[in-house]
Amino acid sequence: MYTLLRQVPTRLLLLIQAPSFLIAFLIAEFFYKFKSFALECVAFLITWFVIDACINGVRSLWMARQNPTPS
Repeated sequence: MYTLLRQVPTRLLLLIQAPSFLIAFLIAEFFYKFKSFALECVAFLITWFVIDACINGVRSLWMARQNPTPS
């Protein structure tokens, strides 16, 4: 986490990670009631990873449609 915060510029971190973090946080807060902090934390991190992967996939597809490569 320290390396992530030091290596990635703040603006880029907020633009890319903040939306997926907030969505995952809200899902975890409202739906994850495992009565175990460790399980809820792991579920939150997995949810954040999946949401971030989906957002990046959609972003990649959108960018590919905006800039098609000439054949």
